[in-house]
Amino acid sequence: MTTDSSDFSAALVDGPWRHEFVPANGARFHLAVAGPESRGGGSGAPLVLLLHSYPQFWWAWRHQLEALAEAGYRVAAMDLRGTGASDKPPIGYDAPTRTRDVAGVVRSLGADRAVVVGHGTGGGLAWAMAALQPAVTAGVAAFAAPHPSHVHTSGRRLLTPLAQRHLAFAQLPTFPERALTQDDLVGRVLADGSATPFATEAVDTYRTVMRIPFAAHSAMEAIRWSVRSAPRPDGRRFRSALRRPIAIPTLQVHGGADGFLRRELTDADAAAVSRSLRFEVLDGVGHFLPEEAPDDVTRLLLDWLPTTQG
Repeated sequence: MTTDSSDFSAALVDGPWRHEFVPANGARFHLAVAGPESRGGGSGAPLVLLLHSYPQFWWAWRHQLEALAEAGYRVAAMDLRGTGASDKPPIGYDAPTRTRDVAGVVRSLGADRAVVVGHGTGGGLAWAMAALQPAVTAGVAAFAAPHPSHVHTSGRRLLTPLAQRHLAFAQLPTFPERALTQDDLVGRVLADGSATPFATEAVDTYRTVMRIPFAAHSAMEAIRWSVRSAPRPDGRRFRSALRRPIAIPTLQVHGGADGFLRRELTDADAAAVSRSLRFEVLDGVGHFLPEEAPDDVTRLLLDWLPTTQG
């Protein structure tokens, strides 16, 4: 157990990418960027924007960041609001605000549109981008992320009992934040969702970055909004907006051994709203697909991405 906090620079992991900070929606966001540089007018290589899940940060996409750049794409992996080296304001952890963050980042990077790729909670935001920010969204790829409209299946039916326990614990005041920073909730979440154990060094990196001041509270606030907004007018408006048909190309990928999601129910809502859905299952892979099966995730993206360039 430790109570040590970390500096935001812990999220600036070195690698074959460059770190950038851009303004968007009244805050400053950190991104790891790779591939051809392009500024102004959206010219140059297509932009692919990668959104991480909980309890992670941009580094979860490190394998795909390098591989997609080598394939000629301009790629940016973003620290979402409250995470890693991005700003951590006290408000704004609702999904509509965070989609405005993402849209602002796309424009700050000099692009007109981007293909938005998300995993887990970041995948839920990617789905929301198609409905709430269609002008900047050229395609959506969601990994371990059912469509959040909940037309044909409820969130409770989608989640395994283990995931439901984690979600219930997140609703408590202060205890989840302490478990993330002073105990090993980060390690437990990664172990419970995955089919392949994470390397010790990777888990340590996620623990360290979660101890950046206010990062744990910000992570919990985003999860709490997803639950507490459900019966409120803002939650109902959000789900209603997500039920609009999606005309852009979409890709949905799940792990056959996901510890948090029931595979047999995951594609129902996406199939109902997307006119161009490709659905894939990776057998034997758990919840954290970009890290558990990096080569398969990269292969699927490289095969699907050309469909978004029409």
